[in-house]
Amino acid sequence: MKKLQYEDSFVKVAGLLGGDEYIKVARALLNNENATDEEIASATGLKINIVRRALYDLFGKSLISGIRVKDPKRGWYVYQWKAQTDQVDAFLNNRKRKIMERLKKRVAYETGHNFYFCGTQSCKKRVFEEAIDLSFRCPECDGQLQPHDNSEQVSAMKWKIEQLERELGQAS
Repeated sequence: MKKLQYEDSFVKVAGLLGGDEYIKVARALLNNENATDEEIASATGLKINIVRRALYDLFGKSLISGIRVKDPKRGWYVYQWKAQTDQVDAFLNNRKRKIMERLKKRVAYETGHNFYFCGTQSCKKRVFEEAIDLSFRCPECDGQLQPHDNSEQVSAMKWKIEQLERELGQAS
């Protein structure tokens, strides 16, 4: 039963990285260990270049491994690919760490500046220095730039950082 959980997470991660094509490739890898590009293309019905793009991407993220072997029938070298389902958790934790670091930088930026906003959703908020240069007039809609309270966004980012820290703490 535990293996199914790993298979599901491997396929889900592949799907998040590249959509339906990656899902097909991931399932083919789980069904056929040490499969070649051609075997995966045949099993999935995808074009070989699409399969290779997915394989190289998954390989670059250390989610699959590949070994080069000589094809006995043709005499040239081919790669045999294998899913590394044990690497999924490490991959996800690495992604969470990167997201957490970006959120921390964003919180520092948001708390370190005063923002001004005209209230029109399609317009962007401006830092104080920029608002002064614009004479507190929005260049997009010509509305008056008013002080903008970003505490709700900052609170949401801090909550997400705490959630990621808890998840990463449990994973260690």
